[in-house]
Amino acid sequence: MTMLCRPLRRPYGGRAAAAALTLGLVAVSLVFSAPASAQSKPCSDDVTSAPAGPATVSAASTTSYGTVLVVGSGDYAGCSLYLLTSDQLHALNGAPFACSDNLNALKMPCDSDLWPALLTKGAPIAGPGVNPRLLGMVTRTDFDFLTGGSSVKQVTYAGYPLYRFFLDQAAVDTQGANLDDPVTSPPGIWYLVDPRRGTPATGRAQLQLETAPIGGTGPDATVLAARMNNDFSAFPDASFPVYTLSRGRGHKGGDLRSHDRHHGSGHRSGHESACLGLCAVYWPPLLTSDRPVAGPGVDQHALGFIVRPDGSHQVTYHGRPLYLFYKDAYIGPPVGVGTQGIYGAGAHTLWGVFNTIPPLL
Repeated sequence: MTMLCRPLRRPYGGRAAAAALTLGLVAVSLVFSAPASAQSKPCSDDVTSAPAGPATVSAASTTSYGTVLVVGSGDYAGCSLYLLTSDQLHALNGAPFACSDNLNALKMPCDSDLWPALLTKGAPIAGPGVNPRLLGMVTRTDFDFLTGGSSVKQVTYAGYPLYRFFLDQAAVDTQGANLDDPVTSPPGIWYLVDPRRGTPATGRAQLQLETAPIGGTGPDATVLAARMNNDFSAFPDASFPVYTLSRGRGHKGGDLRSHDRHHGSGHRSGHESACLGLCAVYWPPLLTSDRPVAGPGVDQHALGFIVRPDGSHQVTYHGRPLYLFYKDAYIGPPVGVGTQGIYGAGAHTLWGVFNTIPPLL
């Protein structure tokens, strides 16, 4: 990944003005039940100074996502914290963080403006509801504007770096929850964080049908899809195609023998996912906190889930684990990043072939 020069900071007169100009909207906060907080600054503030002391991470309750991680003290106490699935690349092969200061489509640094990183000076502190064994730090070298060239530390949980979101304003706003983000490099999905294991706190997944052009410009196809971007005011409740992994030639060829191993029956079993590590960066598993919900045109009885090795729950359809594709990520107007399409249909990969699911399969 080529490192580009940092653009001038705050070119639009601060966070609120930048959001209004870049996104063409006023950030609308969706506030859920939250503990009393000493928050004194909006959660949307970007990172402008190095941390003065250790960060504290706590847990708070939400209506739709259960208990999640939040900033535990200081100016941003109670602000929601998120992980990014494609940040796994850094841990897997040392690649730059997917959310970094590299130039992107919105012309705002990801790690300090769009998704402000939770930085710390010294070991982070576990607040109420947080497992101290999952707290850690990782070195960031892309905050040179704060420290004159020396590195800073970012708080991690179960190995994932933690961030706020620039459209959240008040404690436990959740605009970044389940957000399929085409702006990061590579694209990834932002999730709230479950304090118990450090896995994504997703709420219940919803499956529906989506009609979109194959490859972005080809003929339209109607396929099984997942609802994402639940609370994202710029582009809420968007749908993205889901895929199964097989040894076959794609659903047009008809060979749908699962590459994911079978190990029983019932909604908690059926298969084990063969898509882990690097595969899961580019083909993120579709996750849920409980039995998924079927929208119009989808058979509720076909939906279930399996438990992945990290303890997260992956949605299944007729027993087959479901995946999203990182190149399908897009944000529609007024932002306009990427293009809606079905880009992964029939993709031959190192792990097998990924197939879309037509209606009533």
